[in-house]
Amino acid sequence: MLKVMLVAAEASGDTLGASLAKALRARLDDQVTFVGVGGAKMAEQGVESPFDIAHLSILGIWEGLKAYPTVKARLDDTVALAAREKPDVAVLIDSWGFNIRLAKALRKLDPKLPLVKYVAPQVWAYREGRAQGLARAVDLLLSIQPMDKPYFDAAGLENVFVGNSALAKRFDHADGARLRTAVGASATDQVLLVLPGSRPSEIERVMPAFEDAVRRLKAERPELVVVIPAAYTVVEAVKARVAGWPFRAHVIEDEALKDDAFVAGDVALACSGTVTTELALAGAPMVVGYKTGAITYAILRRLMKPKWVTLFNIAAGKAVAPELLQDACDGEGLAREVGKLLDDPALRARQAAEQSVALDKMGRGMPDPSEAAADALLGFLKAHGQGG
Repeated sequence: MLKVMLVAAEASGDTLGASLAKALRARLDDQVTFVGVGGAKMAEQGVESPFDIAHLSILGIWEGLKAYPTVKARLDDTVALAAREKPDVAVLIDSWGFNIRLAKALRKLDPKLPLVKYVAPQVWAYREGRAQGLARAVDLLLSIQPMDKPYFDAAGLENVFVGNSALAKRFDHADGARLRTAVGASATDQVLLVLPGSRPSEIERVMPAFEDAVRRLKAERPELVVVIPAAYTVVEAVKARVAGWPFRAHVIEDEALKDDAFVAGDVALACSGTVTTELALAGAPMVVGYKTGAITYAILRRLMKPKWVTLFNIAAGKAVAPELLQDACDGEGLAREVGKLLDDPALRARQAAEQSVALDKMGRGMPDPSEAAADALLGFLKAHGQGG
């Protein structure tokens, strides 16, 4: 019997953890059990989290300082869970700030416990020194970007490129007409998707600019249908804000209907993150916005190597999708860029096509990353005499 501890501290990691658990169970059947920390999707796969991960979805220096007492308490809870359950391996998914501290604490708790990091810090973009830090903290890295390898090879950390799960997402089952029916939109109505992020801090910082942009767009285009596929980690906060809007906006919680929305949308206004890759896979042209704390942004701009933050823009080597970041992320600018796309079908088609080319450069079409991650994990455990 293999007992696997999975730890995910935010929504995207919860998705990865759930898919990995499913793949491991397909291989080991009832010879694997799971413990750990995660959200609703991991819970469906049998991972009963001892606390709600929503408050761990933190980005930014000031935000991190404010949340430190909460994070420290949850870290202690997670270490206590490991001490009680005694897993055979711990897989720490994304969430660098939380999981690097957890790795060090677990190493102190049980030096023999194999530690696996799933998703590398983006050392190819900034802070290369994190490669050495991770090499000292864990035994194996399951990476999702091909550009990770040279950095972690140099650091002496065993690593396996398993692929980006966002690139494996398929929309052939999605039905845009079903979404339009659900929200009362006709086949000719324009649908604007609004995706304000999955972290509470993103709703606080990014959502106001998105709200202003939508108000401006609705004033010019009263028939525009606004659809918000909300992450479960922030859905209540999103609904609370939308309740005060002077026009109707449809908040979508159902996962299947979210996929329908991605293919139904004429244009998306999206917070930077994994969702931009998923929108591109669905063929949705988009405008990307983001805001973080002023100090955090100033530091990141000095450290960042790429000119862009959106992965398919980085792969393309140009701004395929417009990016409006920090001070540029305001209602006027966002509305202007979204309006250009709404008003120009040829521009929408051209951007969607260029996004698709960039996705191919990123590795679209690889085998399911969750399957590769499961195989890599079990291969590592077998090689080190840990079962599987």
